[in-house]
Amino acid sequence: MSFPQIFTLDEIKQIPVENFFRSVSAGQKIVSVKLPNGNEVLIQPKPLLKSLPLLRGVIPQGWKEAIYNEC
Repeated sequence: MSFPQIFTLDEIKQIPVENFFRSVSAGQKIVSVKLPNGNEVLIQPKPLLKSLPLLRGVIPQGWKEAIYNEC
């Protein structure tokens, strides 16, 4: 994980919104925006998840009843 790049609100006002978000997404980076009141907002791309593998198998007939009848 990388350290966030820090901008002030006035600095990002100079960047078109589309360019700002495309830059964050393309660079897979975390950006911190410091607000005038001292609070900070973190912006980062949503992590990409790998697809789950496709598994082969068979579910036996009556599996549900067997589970619930055991209780």
